[in-house]
Amino acid sequence: MPETGTKPETGTDTHAHTGTEAGLATPPAAVRAPAARPARPAHRDPQVLRWLGAFTASTLGDSVFYLSLSWAAVSSGTPAQAGLVTAVSAVPRALLMLVGGVVADRLGPRRVVLVSDTVRCAVTLGLAAVLLLVSPGLWILAAVALVFGTVDALFLPAVGALPPRIAERDQLARVQGMRGIAHRLGAVLGGPLGGLAVAVSGSAGAFALAGALFALSLPLLWTLRLRTLPGEDSAAPRAGTALRDLADGLRYLRGHQVLGPAMIVVLLSDLGFVGPLNVGLAILSEQRGWGAPGIGWIVAGFGTGAGAASLLLTVRGRVPRAGLVQGLTMVAGAGSIAALAHVPRLPAAVLVALSVGLLAGLSGVLCNAVIQTECDPAYLGRVSAVAALGSLGIAPLSFPLTGAAIGLWGTGPVFVASAAVCALSGVYGLAVPALRRAELPD
Repeated sequence: MPETGTKPETGTDTHAHTGTEAGLATPPAAVRAPAARPARPAHRDPQVLRWLGAFTASTLGDSVFYLSLSWAAVSSGTPAQAGLVTAVSAVPRALLMLVGGVVADRLGPRRVVLVSDTVRCAVTLGLAAVLLLVSPGLWILAAVALVFGTVDALFLPAVGALPPRIAERDQLARVQGMRGIAHRLGAVLGGPLGGLAVAVSGSAGAFALAGALFALSLPLLWTLRLRTLPGEDSAAPRAGTALRDLADGLRYLRGHQVLGPAMIVVLLSDLGFVGPLNVGLAILSEQRGWGAPGIGWIVAGFGTGAGAASLLLTVRGRVPRAGLVQGLTMVAGAGSIAALAHVPRLPAAVLVALSVGLLAGLSGVLCNAVIQTECDPAYLGRVSAVAALGSLGIAPLSFPLTGAAIGLWGTGPVFVASAAVCALSGVYGLAVPALRRAELPD
């Protein structure tokens, strides 16, 4: 079945067969070849805007929820117990992420996202109601965190598989830029919004706000009308087992000249990036005497740079020689990561963080855009799951290693070593011809 929205070819000489030469009468409009209509830009497409609104509401709800969970856990137990509660959600997310990719491809990403946000809305509002009646034990908070981690393992691959079903292929890069902006907006606004809700109405009010944000995404998702992909028949049952689907997806990745190397780039860059920007940044700020406000300013600088990179792709819609630019910006961003540990003053550190966000952010959105446009949409849930597994399942394992390494050798050498891993990911991407020559649709 051809893709919805396929345009007729415009290079055909229609006059050669209509009799308009030699003074013949112009044929009626009914028999003229229709002119091709240009594709609607993603930022003007109601379908994409509804998806973006749902994703933004869900991202805000996520940020508010996890802040509220941390606060409720700290209020109900010791700091160590609170850390354990918040870490519980990472376990099912890491273990079930690949399964989530199979589920998204078998059942359809829209259905999985709808069910995921419905479950998160119900669980969060239920927890808010419980908090109004009793003071919950840590086991209740841990159980809720476990549910959220499980749902996240289904939600994240499904979100990654939706764009090809709501936008034309030449608009997927712009959609990734818009998604990056929404993600940064949720991260920047979610924390203060959750903190304000806790201050005004306590943990119960904050959880209720998170539930309301999840509920806001539901009608927007219901109104999405997805494109039918080539060879896709939503009414036909999926043949084979889920395990066979997973193995098939991994074989597809291994044999793909662009996507296989791209997964290695994603994993290496996350391993080198998340440790310094999570654990190392707090230690660096404490050593420099910048305190908690210093962390906030540096994170704001990084977020501003990353948001600018997403905005660039949103506005332009395409960056020429995307594979080459992705590798070069990752190498340059690695240099900024190494420099971050050697600047003595906070304003300079904020500027360096801005450059890290801009360069690493541009590399990230370009890599995501290449994955979206190169991947067969039938495999996109599983491919998105593999990419998310690196950043959310494997890379966080570097947190304790980063802290221990800083304790032994200091922030400077550890930041340089982490930057070297990031640079290696960029060099590897440049060394693979198919990935280096990858282009976004024009």
